[in-house]
Order: sequence, then C-alpha cells, then structure tokens
Amino acid sequence: MGYTPLPRIPTVEVRYPPVRSRLWLHLLLFVLTFFSVLLAGVQWMGRDPLELSNLHYGLTYAVLILCFLAAHEFGHYFAARFHGVDVSLPYFLPVPLPFFFPFGTLGAVIRAWSPIRSRRALFDIGIAGPLAGFVVSVIILVLGFQTLPPKEYLYTIHPEYALLGQIPPRGLHFGDMLLYHWIASLVAPPGRFIPPMNEMYHYPFLCVGWFGLFVTMLNLLPLGQLDGGHITYALFGRFHAVLARLVWWVLLLLGLGPVFGWLVQLLGVDSPNLLVQLLQQTILPLLRGIESIAPWYFRAWEGWLLWALFTRFLIRLEHPPLFDPEPLTWGRRVLGWLALGIFVVCFSYNGIYEISSPVAASSVFP
Repeated sequence: MGYTPLPRIPTVEVRYPPVRSRLWLHLLLFVLTFFSVLLAGVQWMGRDPLELSNLHYGLTYAVLILCFLAAHEFGHYFAARFHGVDVSLPYFLPVPLPFFFPFGTLGAVIRAWSPIRSRRALFDIGIAGPLAGFVVSVIILVLGFQTLPPKEYLYTIHPEYALLGQIPPRGLHFGDMLLYHWIASLVAPPGRFIPPMNEMYHYPFLCVGWFGLFVTMLNLLPLGQLDGGHITYALFGRFHAVLARLVWWVLLLLGLGPVFGWLVQLLGVDSPNLLVQLLQQTILPLLRGIESIAPWYFRAWEGWLLWALFTRFLIRLEHPPLFDPEPLTWGRRVLGWLALGIFVVCFSYNGIYEISSPVAASSVFP
C-alpha cells in the first residue's frame, strides 16, 4: 500500500544515444526572441514598433524580460544537469509580431532526453526554475519602485491626461496581486507617484516584474507536469491528485465568472423570446444574487477557463507516477511549502483585463 519502503528492483540501464547539439538553433531563437520582445517593449511605451527610430524605447523591456526567462529556464537546466538528467539548452519562443501577443514572447522551454528517476531530482528540477524566476522578478520590481520617475513621465506618453487632469480607468489592466502591492507599499519612496494598473506597463521594470510574478504563478499551478505539479507530486505523493482536482475546479469556476457576467447582461434586456423569458425567471435571480454577494467574481480572468481546458485535456491533471520510496529532505519540504506560499501571494484572480472607454469619454479620447 506504499507505507513500507521496498528494495528497488534491479533494472537494465538504458543508454540513450547522444543528442547532437544544435547550438545554432538556440542562438537563432534567442536572437528572434530578442527582436520580438524589443518590438513589444516599443509598443508598451506607446510608440510605433515598426518605426526603426523607436527601437531604443524597447531595449530596457527586452533585456529585463530575457533576464527573467533565462533565469527561469537555466534554473531548470542546471538542476537537471546536477542530477545527471540530459536536457537541452533553452529554446526561446518568439512571437512573430507583438500585435498577436503583447509581451512579445511565448516564454522558453527545455527538452529532457533522459528520464527523472528520483523524487528528489524531480523536486529540485521542478522548483529551481520558478524560484530563480521569482527572485529575478522581485529584484526587478524593487528596482522599478525605487527608481519611479515623477508623474510627468506618464504625461510624455499620454499628454491628454495632463489636459484632463486625471488618469481615466479605461484600457488594458494588469490584475491585482498581493505581492506586487506589498512591494509597492514597502519600497516606493514616500509621496512618489505609483502608476495605476492600467498604466504601469509603460514602466518597463514594473511591467516585467508583474509579468514575471504572474508567469511564475502559472507555472506553480499544481497540475500535471507543470512545475507546480512536479513540486506537489514530490512533496505530497498520491495526495497530489486530490490537490490537482481541487485547484482545477477552482480555475474552472473562476473562468466561468465572466461567462455568467455576460449572461447577466444578456438576460437583463427585455425580450419577447420565450426561452430568454424562462431564463430570466429561473437563472437571472440566482446570478443577481451572486453579483450582490461577490461582484468581483464576474470580473475574474477569462483566461482561467482556457487554462482549465488546456490542463485537463492536453497536459492532464495527475502527475505520471514515479516509483521512488525515498522521502524528501527537511530542507526540500520547507522549499516546497515556500513555493506554495509564492503561488498564493502571486495569484491574480483577474489576470489581464480591459475596460472599454465610456461613451462620454470617447469624444475626448478618440
């Protein structure tokens, strides 16, 4: 039943053929990713990314985001090498144009050529990437809040704000995150202007710092073969399956929140359709009740629904079994609980969302 450690069954050592190094491919993808994030950085600064004279505006963003990605992937890489697991160098993934994905990259991956044979190796490889990326993200955020420019900096990007006398709440918003706001309250100089979440992406350090924490949180989801799945499987064993299903249901319910919000708007309009009238009498009162108790629920991130479907059907919820009775050391258990704490303080229920311009403001901001 798994309570008594059994001697390992001798197995035949499988020798994997050496993998031919394709250093040129790694370098090519890195260069392409550099240019794609460079264009994204120019776009975050409110400039035309297709104008060559504007490229220097995206340089800070490009360097910072590549530092985060490299820290995360090389954390995995060196941990795997330490345990004798044959892995590739990181493959950086560019986006053809930042218009398709505003951050300019889909991240980076490494490929394993040999299996992981112990829980300790699985844990170390799984946690090394998120911890390294988390540390780099925190450092970037601290530097960003300590070096915040005055409010006039934002007016150079949006001169209409100075004429209006206020910053409108419209546009793209980065979601709420406990750690982000804690760092802002502890590190930012007193009285310094802190940009709202719908304008902070004009500040490269804040943009990359938030992005790094958000991506770290996604990787720490305790599902399947995500980094969080490796960590929780090595930490909890078979209980990982229960935790994975619980988290998956939470993601699914969060992802359905915006769908229910859209349904409230749809059913809130008078209609002669009998089906709509039936839904207005049965479902609408329940949804109105939810809205009155937890209005934030309808403002959750739509991406959680996509993540729930993605993890359920593509990477699965349960981690593949690893037959190793040797428990984790005390230090690794502490790090495992620390990773779960990082997941909590970096969790953002509303992710990335957009508030449309009100009709009244459309004449001021075309």
